[in-house]
Amino acid sequence: MVRWLVLVFLVYSIYRAFVGYTRNKSFSKTDNAFRHWTATVAHIQLMIGIILYTQSPVVKYFLANTKTALQNLDLTFYGLIHIFLMLTAIVVLTIGSALAKRKPTDKEKFRTMLVWFSIVLIIIFIAIPWSFSPLSSRPNFRTF
Repeated sequence: MVRWLVLVFLVYSIYRAFVGYTRNKSFSKTDNAFRHWTATVAHIQLMIGIILYTQSPVVKYFLANTKTALQNLDLTFYGLIHIFLMLTAIVVLTIGSALAKRKPTDKEKFRTMLVWFSIVLIIIFIAIPWSFSPLSSRPNFRTF
């Protein structure tokens, strides 16, 4: 559930940044709150993801049999690619959020959020095992 919140917050923050930037709006407390909460929700998901990563039987198999597992794209995706891309996304999001917070003008704050958060969204979209992903696919919603 938190993973979907990350996407919702990220998309809405990008939307607010785009509107603020293109319409020369002032960077309000609400804009700053969405900047902050987007990063916070993403960091919560990071903690959940690290716990799930360390407990995953697929990852445990990958780590125990790396040489063999690297020949299987699904195992490589879950054991290496997914976590690398998601960690990269969190680092980029954190840097973008910190930079936006420190910019002197409202237009620069919106632009910084728009650019950095959009890059994060692209990285996350690549790292998600969508049902149509060439790297690895899963159902978008699970029933359990």
